[in-house]
Amino acid sequence: MADRIRKVDYYKAEIANRVGEGARVLGALKAAKVDLLAFTGFPSGRRVQLDFVPKNAALFRKAAKKAGLKVALKKGCFLAQGRDRAGAVATILETLAKAKVSVVALNGVSAGNGRFGAFFWVKPKDVAKAAKALKAS
Repeated sequence: MADRIRKVDYYKAEIANRVGEGARVLGALKAAKVDLLAFTGFPSGRRVQLDFVPKNAALFRKAAKKAGLKVALKKGCFLAQGRDRAGAVATILETLAKAKVSVVALNGVSAGNGRFGAFFWVKPKDVAKAAKALKAS
């Protein structure tokens, strides 16, 4: 299967940096049957920033609200999925560099069964240029 790169929406939220808070949030999404294409969390000052790429945005927003999670307005990022191999993400970054697009942040993972996944952000002014360079859907 060829790599697939698509522009997707993500939602950002901040939570307290306390034991169990991430489990509470993800548990609420699980209970609401929210399927995430991607998710990351990292320290942000004294709090934790969570970024979610939901499969169904409406269901995610409803579940987040019910859980008391204050979610910022949606923003765009890119999701890449494909056959895992050495340099899979390097090829994406090389394509963006040739187009003079800087990557703000990136998370990648080997998904098992010979597959990889990555999601990454570019500056809002570069989204259209990145999408064109990557032939993103």
